[in-house]
Amino acid sequence: MRPLDQVFTRLAASPFRSRFRLGPRERDYLEAKGIDTILDHARDFIDRRLAPAHPANDGKQTPMRGHPVFIAQHATATCCRSCLAKWHAIPAGRPLSQEERAHVVAALERWLRG
Repeated sequence: MRPLDQVFTRLAASPFRSRFRLGPRERDYLEAKGIDTILDHARDFIDRRLAPAHPANDGKQTPMRGHPVFIAQHATATCCRSCLAKWHAIPAGRPLSQEERAHVVAALERWLRG
């Protein structure tokens, strides 16, 4: 697993990853629910959509909009197992450990608090 400082330095150099921003709806939703609730949603999304060894529709399981976490996942390259492998050095093909899940949530929180 790469340290988040290193990951965020690399993400900042990516034109694709750098273009993601919360829209007004997602920003309002984050403010209305609060960061703690949004991070609870993130943990649920990670457990269901990213943590399995072979997630359903891997590479297409994370929408591009509709929830602050989805946008944050694309911005932080935590949207699918191949992005986790490439950007975070978390191998695909096996379930995520609790430490790896915590790493993903920490990346999302860092971006959302931006």
